[in-house]
Amino acid sequence: MGSISVNTENTAAPGVPFYTPAQNPPAGTPLNKDSVPTLFQPIKIRSLELHNRVVVAPMCQYSADDGHLTDYHLVHLGQLALHGTGLIIVEATAVEPRGRISPQDSGLWQDSQIAPLKRVVDFVHSQGSKIGIQIAHAGRKASTLAPWIGGTANKTLAEEDVGGWPNDVVGPSAIPFDETNALPKELTKAEIKGLVQKFAETAQRAVKAGVDMIEVHGAHGYLICSFLSPLSNQRTDEYGGSFENRSRFAREVVEAVRAVIPADMPLSLRLSATEWMEWAGQPSWTVEETIKLAKVIPSWGVDILDVSSGANNYQQRFPDNRLFQIDIAREIRKALRADGIDLIVGAVGNITDAQTAYDVVQEGPEAAGELALVARQFLREPEWVLRVAHELKVPVKWANQYSRAGPRTDFSKKF
Repeated sequence: MGSISVNTENTAAPGVPFYTPAQNPPAGTPLNKDSVPTLFQPIKIRSLELHNRVVVAPMCQYSADDGHLTDYHLVHLGQLALHGTGLIIVEATAVEPRGRISPQDSGLWQDSQIAPLKRVVDFVHSQGSKIGIQIAHAGRKASTLAPWIGGTANKTLAEEDVGGWPNDVVGPSAIPFDETNALPKELTKAEIKGLVQKFAETAQRAVKAGVDMIEVHGAHGYLICSFLSPLSNQRTDEYGGSFENRSRFAREVVEAVRAVIPADMPLSLRLSATEWMEWAGQPSWTVEETIKLAKVIPSWGVDILDVSSGANNYQQRFPDNRLFQIDIAREIRKALRADGIDLIVGAVGNITDAQTAYDVVQEGPEAAGELALVARQFLREPEWVLRVAHELKVPVKWANQYSRAGPRTDFSKKF
């Protein structure tokens, strides 16, 4: 009579330089994969496979030390991997010191910044989740204070005495974002070429740190975004004027990044789909121009379009509709599919509840995208993925160490 073999080893997570139990499958994976909503179905993008469609959108934390991530970031991002997210994107990470939004922003312009990023990457991987990074240049919105400081002091600009660089802020044209921001210096063509190279070098460092994907930040009024808009870009050379000229810097950056990262690594581009300035009666960046750009970026090597909006002009006027940004993502996706373009769309903006998350990615013609990017809701509820699964009646794996708790079913009891 044969004996029953029981594996009593607490198997270690592979490929990380420390011991932690392997999460197999990762938290947030459905236990029964039959008839689960699209939100909890896997997706493969080049070589990257996500176990669900929930993505942690980049969120500035103003907590880096001369661009270096710290233990704060390990805890902040690590808890989100522990609670089941499919992909985490590290906050906007500057390609040069003057490209930071604030003196405490994340950076990857020098090799010493690789190791602290890798520490975060290793932990996320140990939980079975994937991690990307958003590389960025703040442009004319650089050298500002962390929002809780600026709000308290009724001030935006970070002066030199607090580590700022108000006299070395740059942009496509010498047009400030508003009266509280620095007056930017117009970039020369040589400086533009240098910045393209810095984006590429930053991407190479991110690859060395072990990230699974890279996103280029072309939204929210930062440098690439400000080149796209005719309101902030009034150049008369080959980087200004026509749609093709205004999008030239974005193309050069994306193509330079694509050229230095692995061929099987996904590349994402975040755009502000409109700057919400149509009301002013002047040429501005619009959804129509975003659709035009979206149709060509696959030829640049982009796999994911991350659809955001606004923040390039302080006079912007948002619509009175909580899900306006998701509606734009849906419009862009429909236009792409109508032309047979399978560019993956990420929808973001006020995804705070289970039903909205479900609707955003549920397979079908009305889907707003293939990925649901969530930001501030994770600051409220790090375990949001698990709660959404519970509300959608999708049993999912919990982290081994937390599995004895599981979702509460009887709320009349204290514990």
